[in-house]
Amino acid sequence: MDILITGGAGFIGSHLAKKLLLNHHQITIIDNLHPYYSPEQKREHLNEINKLGIPFRFFEVDLFDENGCKKVLEENSFDVVVHLAALPGVPFSIEQPHQYVDYDIKVTINLLKYAGETKVKHFVFASSSSVYGNQTGAALSEDMANGQVASPYAAAKYGAESFCHAYQSLYGFQLSILRFFTVYGPWGRTDMAIPKFIKKLMSGESIDIYGSGSARDYTYIDDIIDGIERTILYSKGNETYNLGHGEPISMETLLDHLSGSFPDMKINRLPSRQGDVEMTWSNVEKAEQMLGYKPLVNIEEGLKRTIQWARNYFED
Repeated sequence: MDILITGGAGFIGSHLAKKLLLNHHQITIIDNLHPYYSPEQKREHLNEINKLGIPFRFFEVDLFDENGCKKVLEENSFDVVVHLAALPGVPFSIEQPHQYVDYDIKVTINLLKYAGETKVKHFVFASSSSVYGNQTGAALSEDMANGQVASPYAAAKYGAESFCHAYQSLYGFQLSILRFFTVYGPWGRTDMAIPKFIKKLMSGESIDIYGSGSARDYTYIDDIIDGIERTILYSKGNETYNLGHGEPISMETLLDHLSGSFPDMKINRLPSRQGDVEMTWSNVEKAEQMLGYKPLVNIEEGLKRTIQWARNYFED
């Protein structure tokens, strides 16, 4: 298949590009190398893809530019669009909410429009567990998103999902919406808790913990990539799927695991932050039944792999 990956120079996108290239798909990457986190790291991601020695196309395009978006879609022919490009992060969305309207909603509209006009068969949209808001105490199934979100980032993702449904109705392409739960692993985004903690702990710095009692459904990158690939290959009709590990890990448990590798760990306890939810916990039964998705990497093994990668990368 000929597959377009937006945000393909990012954390998830670069892992996906490598997997799909190795499985003999034709891959095109669009990325604007947005400075939300290091463009240099994104260029390193592209270099890692290049090391496979398998040709792929890369366009440095800002999809907020409607003409640029139109040009790429009209001058190429894609079977599938995997739309990962977005401005992530809850705290920054509170500081700069208008940017999230631009990059998480307007960019999605541009891409949906021209995907529809150029007869793309399957549109895969990367959403987030944040669309469930602050619901705690039970695993969250896909029908539990009710619009009562806790941050502008979450609102932008929830709104973008609605535009996906609108343009699917207009153009008739197959639509898959994937809600990711706290993805981590090698090359992880530097604003995320696990990579941030590991880098600081390797340097002997203290780490900041906000609030108490929180838990996250940490999902290893290989499991997420497997879920996306299965969606491309096996999803039928128009569906929304949770992609998570299916087990909330408390912050205290995460710290216990980290302390095994960093026994001198120092912690700063700080108040809770605006926009953060108390718990994320995915019900992945739908993805298991319809896609054959089965998360395999538990938190102990995932942290072990991520710490080993970080030591190789930062200490070389």
